[in-house]
Amino acid sequence: MTIPESFKLGGRDSARFEAAIRRFDETNAHDPNVEVVAGVTHARELLYAQRLTDWVLKLSPDASEELRLAARCQHICRWMIPRSNYPMTRAGYLKWRNDLKVFHAEKAGLILGEAGYSADVITRVQDLNLKKNFPSDPDSRVLEDALCLVFLQYQFAELAAKSEDAKMINALQKSWKKMTPMAREEALRLTYGAKEKELLERALAGG
Repeated sequence: MTIPESFKLGGRDSARFEAAIRRFDETNAHDPNVEVVAGVTHARELLYAQRLTDWVLKLSPDASEELRLAARCQHICRWMIPRSNYPMTRAGYLKWRNDLKVFHAEKAGLILGEAGYSADVITRVQDLNLKKNFPSDPDSRVLEDALCLVFLQYQFAELAAKSEDAKMINALQKSWKKMTPMAREEALRLTYGAKEKELLERALAGG
């Protein structure tokens, strides 16, 4: 798999970085769930990782190596722990989300270790995966902004079509609260359908 030039690192550690990114991508390419974009079929989590990477680099062109790694593995192998394995309750949802974060961090740690990264770097990437030290950690803020923007750009419409308006507005308000002013400006520049635009306007107006 080809790594875009904008995502590569210079210096002596670039080979290690690119090896880790390739491993992340190869692993996510096994996702049985697919998404079709412009007539091309993509493994869903591989596409998600690429989209998240794009937003991280747009928000922070000089993003640290650890942040770039964390962006690429944030949802690694997500399909292995489906939501249907947990009770369809609020508690079940929260347990699923927490288990996923731990699973992603462990999976990423194994790949980073095999690529030759030190324990310190692995811990740093895992802390970002687990959203530790948010919002005090600047890298965690960039990653959270990127996660929110991927949701708004690519997932909002689909979720809005099958969710109650009140639930969607609440989710939007929570996301908006976590986002930095820069990310909010980016969000307002995105193109939305009529329903999504109305929901966002209602959310920002207080519901």
